[in-house]
Amino acid sequence: MGYDEADRTASPETSSGVPAAVLENVFDDPSHGEPGRDRIAVHVVWEFLLLAGLAAVTWLLWREDADALRGGALKTLLVDVAGLGLLTLAAGLSLRAAAVNLAVGPVALAAAMHFAEQGDRGAREALLPALAVAAVGGLALALVVVVLHVPGWAASLAGAAGVIVYLERRTAPVAVQGEYDPRRTALYLFVGFAAVAVLGGLFGAIKPVRRLIGRFRPVTDPARRRGAVAAVVTALALVGSTVLAMLGGVLIAANGDGPVAPGTGLDWTVLAVGTVLLGGTSAYGRRGGVFGTLIAVSLVVVFLAWTVAHDWSIGRWALGGAVLGAGLLVTRLVETFGRPRPAPHVTAVPGPPRPAGDGRISTGWTTTPTPEPTDTWPSVLPVRETDTPVDAWEAPRWESEPRRWDADR
Repeated sequence: MGYDEADRTASPETSSGVPAAVLENVFDDPSHGEPGRDRIAVHVVWEFLLLAGLAAVTWLLWREDADALRGGALKTLLVDVAGLGLLTLAAGLSLRAAAVNLAVGPVALAAAMHFAEQGDRGAREALLPALAVAAVGGLALALVVVVLHVPGWAASLAGAAGVIVYLERRTAPVAVQGEYDPRRTALYLFVGFAAVAVLGGLFGAIKPVRRLIGRFRPVTDPARRRGAVAAVVTALALVGSTVLAMLGGVLIAANGDGPVAPGTGLDWTVLAVGTVLLGGTSAYGRRGGVFGTLIAVSLVVVFLAWTVAHDWSIGRWALGGAVLGAGLLVTRLVETFGRPRPAPHVTAVPGPPRPAGDGRISTGWTTTPTPEPTDTWPSVLPVRETDTPVDAWEAPRWESEPRRWDADR
């Protein structure tokens, strides 16, 4: 109804009484955000703790098996970091856009099996078709999310089910064909992943960029659309996420020692999402650190190498579940201590006083009682100027006065 829409579409700038220019400089999300800017100190502290944990696990691995950090073993470790890192970047990009892509694991496993089968044709010939399919699939997922405006996790889970149908057609492991060996360029792959992760975190720390990427994050009713800009950014994030997952799957297959076993790939999804949450990216979107993703991926890979040195068998489901649980705690810390601190120099202009009583019944109807003095209305009855005693048995006034028709005669 009309009285509902008038209040819904009112801009928060005018309703708050703060000028739009001040809101743009002080509010991290000037349309609906809290007063103040997102705080980065919680990410700095958490990344120092992650770095200390990485140093401790690396030292334990060095004590147990020093050869794991030398020569070919070190190159394999660096490629493992790059492969899981691309998968984590895929999950992190969609998380920062507030539309998490749960299909990254199945997409990575499907790409790994495709590369294992077609690798003998050459790395480029096997990679280009997979790249095209991943881009088209990511675009289809993006259209479903932004056109229907549905949660990314639900749409991507449906997409993951479609990819799993393709994976279930493979009943036996597939040996990797071809001669491509990523260990020959292990250092370049690791440096490339580290550069993308750190530069992405640095750009995400800039207020306009962070606000732009996380524009899809709901602030009121999650079913309400967030605008064309949010739709375009989210669509690009989902397409990029799917392509990064495909590249990560190719690296994982090429760096493996044995054949690629069929499965659902959801264990890779759990591990990737858990790792990016552990690095400090919020599960709600928008907020994230700078070095957290790089350190968290390195920590998970080195920990796995340490378990191998101990001859322990820890599956991806177990490790992914533990990392995901820890990542949810980190999300709570990030959202609690990273939310904006109210800016002290911004004071809202006081609006009209709220009426007493029922006040606002709907969004457009108001009941504002306006009390008026009782003596402002003219008296209906004549007012006696002097108080004269009146006899209770006296005749009425209109009988003692001359009648009108008598005076007219």
